[in-house]
This record gives sequence, structure tokens and C-alpha cells, in this order.
Amino acid sequence: MGRLWTVDDVAHYLGVPVKTLYDWRTRNYGPACKRVGKHLRYRPEVVEAWFDAL
Repeated sequence: MGRLWTVDDVAHYLGVPVKTLYDWRTRNYGPACKRVGKHLRYRPEVVEAWFDAL
């Protein structure tokens, strides 16, 4: 398993503002993530699969 992505990494990959990811999370939309302490982390393969399924 490689490095987990941060919110900034995912925002850059998807080309959306960081705030959009937080908004999506409150609406149960967007790629799945896990909370690690106070930080959100994403698995790259999950983000890519979510994007491909759109």
C-alpha cells in the first residue's frame, strides 16, 4: 500500500477546491475517506474508482 492522500491531494487530483470536498463529505457524496485523528485521508485507488464510476 502506498501513501494515503490528503484533502489537498484529492482536491488537486479532482480539480476542485478543498472546501468542496468538505461540503461533499457533509452530504455523503464524493470519494470515501477515513478520519485519522483530526485529519481526513483518502486511498488513491478509492478516489480513482469513485471518479471512474461517475
